[in-house]
Amino acid sequence: MSHTAHITSHRKPRRSASKMALRAGVAGGVLSTIAVAGAAAPANAEPVHETTVEMPTLTDAPAKPASTVSTAAEATQQIAFEYDRQARQEAAAETALKDAKKAKAEADRKAEAEKKAAEARQKAEQKAAEDRASRSSDRSSLRSYSAATPASSSSSSSSSPSSSSSSSSSKSTATGSAAAVVAFARAQVGDAYVMGSTGPNAWDCSGLTQAAFRSIGVDLPRVSQSQSTAGTQVGLNNLKPGDILYWGGAGSAYHVGIYVGGGNFVGAQNSGTGVVERPLSYDPPTGAVRVL
Repeated sequence: MSHTAHITSHRKPRRSASKMALRAGVAGGVLSTIAVAGAAAPANAEPVHETTVEMPTLTDAPAKPASTVSTAAEATQQIAFEYDRQARQEAAAETALKDAKKAKAEADRKAEAEKKAAEARQKAEQKAAEDRASRSSDRSSLRSYSAATPASSSSSSSSSPSSSSSSSSSKSTATGSAAAVVAFARAQVGDAYVMGSTGPNAWDCSGLTQAAFRSIGVDLPRVSQSQSTAGTQVGLNNLKPGDILYWGGAGSAYHVGIYVGGGNFVGAQNSGTGVVERPLSYDPPTGAVRVL
């Protein structure tokens, strides 16, 4: 047995001569067929031209310039700014409208309040004028009555020594707070009468009585209507110095004065007489209240 190993050859086996002859024959037959077909074609046939079709070349789109991008950004920003500005204008207009409505409502309310106040003042002035007219009429009637009977008054004063004595005794019996009220009222005799005045040199009727009682620390209401109910009602036959006299009804009095004793009273009567001291018969009161 041989020790030499059999090594397989890697060479390709040669093709056989018969196969090569077969392939050459096939190729020759094809060429012959083409040559016959070319000879059989008509002589006037147009030659076939080779046509080349150019395909479009695909390339990347050109990049936009930076200036174009910046312009677009600015336009967008401008549009946003315009929207914001319009929104702010609309909000400001709405706020202004609300403020205008509120101001108009407040103005209407003030106008209505002023109208009511003016009507109230007009009514008060009209009532005050009516009260003054009524008071003047009553006083004119009393003055006419007093002027028609002067003799009886003087004869009564002269023929009644007891009245004088009672007058002096009444003056002497006014003591304490009542005496201070009487002294204050008498000290103002001769001052002027001015409607609405409360001193120190001009008075109206209720202003004088209020100041007289204030001098002793007693606060009275300002007007005669209220002063006519400020104390205890007393009869005219039971008067004491310091009592408040009133003319008209209690609670609706149109005039007040102060009884000073001896059948006399002090009062701010009118603009013609000013503050005077007169007997009760000069202007008979309707009633009286006692505060002290």
